[in-house]
Amino acid sequence: MMDNFNNSSINNDFNRDDREIFNKNNIITTDYVEVNQSNRKKGPRRKKALSYVVVGLICSMVGGAASTAASLYLLPKSDLFKSTPLYQSMVENKTESTYLKPSPMSTNSGALSVSEIAKKVGPAVVGVSTKSQSDPDYFGFSQSQEGLGSGIIINEEGYILTNYHVIEGANKVSIIFNNKKEVQAKIINYDADLDLAIVKVTENVKMPAVAELGNSKDMQVGDPVVAIGNPLGKELLGSVTTGVISAANREIKVGNVTQTLIQTDAAINPGNSGGALVNSYGQVIGVNSAKMGGDGVEGLGFSIPIDIVKPKISTLLKPILKIGIAGRDITSDMAKRYNMPEGVYVAQVEEFSPAEKSGLKTGDIILKFDGKSVKSINDINKIKGEHKSGDQIQIDVYRDGKNKLLTLTLSE
Repeated sequence: MMDNFNNSSINNDFNRDDREIFNKNNIITTDYVEVNQSNRKKGPRRKKALSYVVVGLICSMVGGAASTAASLYLLPKSDLFKSTPLYQSMVENKTESTYLKPSPMSTNSGALSVSEIAKKVGPAVVGVSTKSQSDPDYFGFSQSQEGLGSGIIINEEGYILTNYHVIEGANKVSIIFNNKKEVQAKIINYDADLDLAIVKVTENVKMPAVAELGNSKDMQVGDPVVAIGNPLGKELLGSVTTGVISAANREIKVGNVTQTLIQTDAAINPGNSGGALVNSYGQVIGVNSAKMGGDGVEGLGFSIPIDIVKPKISTLLKPILKIGIAGRDITSDMAKRYNMPEGVYVAQVEEFSPAEKSGLKTGDIILKFDGKSVKSINDINKIKGEHKSGDQIQIDVYRDGKNKLLTLTLSE
């Protein structure tokens, strides 16, 4: 029986089923058939017309996109647009950068990998090696001390930015480049309150790199940073650590001065002082300065914001006027204990210095400088900063139970 089934019988059964299904759904099968028949007659012409419509729509869409792109990209950059009131309004409302320039912190504006940052900035971060004499003990003996910090090369002439506490009291300074070559240097100037100093290479050598100074105000909490410096000695020169900005404006008391610092969790250890805190574009945004230590304390490093540093650089590049002494503050408690006046104790006098030429001697206590009472080395430095090279200063000193008046000529 099955051999009697042919294609036409199968098609007829399928058509009957179709009609039953369409009837159940309230669809008139004859209309459906008529529509199909009509489509078979008119299909080629309709398809041809429809293709023209589709092509037209595509062309209009492409043309609209091109004109929009031209309006958004080319027009704002044209001189014609810049002469319009719209452009002037944008400039007045400080929205020009939003439309015409990428954000300075945009991920598409040249962010570097950590290894790229190390290659760019690492050679500009140096070791600052110092030698100094400790204050004399009760018997008048002193010991030689050595220290190592970090510094940042800021120009091709060999001027290096570092912390004041790195070079404080140093009699001799040398610079160690990242290739471990060591050259002589001298202290140019410093600001004790800001914990900043400038030293200069005195030998005729080419600087391996110069650091690019960025803007710390652009940094936000969570932004990535890289710390470069020389922790724990010469063996670890050029160490690189990574972290983020933990806080942008921390007020921290350092000694007797409260400073506004950047807080970071990038590892900063002894020897990192004076090194660079760098953003993801290889720009120095801070001078590493301090670390909070103690049991259970980790990841608390601090850096002087570069926006505080930059306005001071021009002043720090000018050579500080020289006296030529190593001194020690005599506080009121010490004065009472040792039965001596308050002032600045002269612990050491440098050979051929203005101090030696004026007649200052080790053991003198400076009571007045330029007619003003002084109780600290910082007091002397502030008064000295008001003068220029060649000025003569009257110094009132206490020596062997008597006051003595000396005249000192300031020099670089």
